[in-house]
Amino acid sequence: MHDIRFIRENPAAFDAGLARRGLAPLSTQILALDEQSRAIKTQLQVGQARRNEASKLIGQAMGAGDKDKAEALKAEVAAIKESTPALEAQDREVGEALGAMLAAIPNLPADDVPQGDDEADNVEVSRWGTPRDFDFAPQDHADFGPALGLDFEGGAALSGARFTALRGQMARLHRALAQFMLDRQTAENGYEEVNPPLLVRDEALFGTGQLPKFAEDLFRTTDGRWLIPTAEVSLTNLVANQIVPLSDLPVRLTALTPCFRSEAGSAGRDTRGFIRQHQFEKVELVAICAPDESEAEHERMCAAAEGILQALGLPYRKMLLCTGDMGFGARKTWDLEVWLPSQNTYREISSVSNCGDFQARRMNARYKPEGEKQTRFLHTLNGSGLAVGRTLVAVLENYQQADGSVIVPEALAPYMGGVTRLTPKA
Repeated sequence: MHDIRFIRENPAAFDAGLARRGLAPLSTQILALDEQSRAIKTQLQVGQARRNEASKLIGQAMGAGDKDKAEALKAEVAAIKESTPALEAQDREVGEALGAMLAAIPNLPADDVPQGDDEADNVEVSRWGTPRDFDFAPQDHADFGPALGLDFEGGAALSGARFTALRGQMARLHRALAQFMLDRQTAENGYEEVNPPLLVRDEALFGTGQLPKFAEDLFRTTDGRWLIPTAEVSLTNLVANQIVPLSDLPVRLTALTPCFRSEAGSAGRDTRGFIRQHQFEKVELVAICAPDESEAEHERMCAAAEGILQALGLPYRKMLLCTGDMGFGARKTWDLEVWLPSQNTYREISSVSNCGDFQARRMNARYKPEGEKQTRFLHTLNGSGLAVGRTLVAVLENYQQADGSVIVPEALAPYMGGVTRLTPKA
């Protein structure tokens, strides 16, 4: 959500930010609604003040025996009372229109975000690791994975396309990856583990920006709740409608949860294999902090995600997303892209975003700076640390062997019960 005061005071800067997002100017429309809303509120306040004043004067007139004045005042009070409901309805209507307009506008990009239209305009920041030099033609995980326990047919038979069952040693590797990530983020990076609800109300998804714009990409239950598309929703909303003590900041949270995405707008992309699923697991990272801490917190969170890839020995690159490729709620995003040998390219495995106060305004999440009477909105950040399924794919492809087996990375040894290699079924 955007700060209406900022738009009043900086309409040109607001429109310039929208232009960087590829959007037309909106400040004139917003400020027209804002002016109308303030005028109606002023009219209501003036009417209420006059009604209170006239009510007192009625008693005085009656006490002085001035019945004519008393009757005139009563008529005035009645007229104000009669006109108030229509004004209140108008106030609600204009307020809802203004709120809906502000809620539909994405966050403005930070100054150092590169201008661009899509992922082709993202900027590479750094690389880590060297892609392996195979002495055989590396296969796609979708081709050799079924012999190791990636049951695409079983998952599809149960639930349809983009659902997969993991069996035996594959399920064990998936679980090992998830536990390794969670342990690393809690024990080494200082994130507090949370086991959050997977079903949330409208307000939670509005708070983090998925609603109302992206409803078609979500799964909704028959009782009106929503399955979370990411634990970002549950974790960030833990501070909704709260004033967080300054002494508690920064708040760093992590959770391993299933995530559910219908991805209605992505038909035809990555439909083969395990990269894009309707149900997947992810270790999410969320930070909630004061505004002057958010840039440093963004760096810290990205390093926490990178540490997982480095520990697993997976080559990757860090990308700064351009204005046209950032998510709705982000003001700045880094993507981590892991190397996939079968595709001979890097593919996104984590997005780490600084949302500034955009989500906090939608959630009414605040803090009180030291020495100040007024509260301020917090800054929120989120990132994957990491997406478990995509990490599984990266491990399978980067550690595959010519005989169809897969070597287990050393970092996962404590979680694999002595298993050091996944071997295909005969």
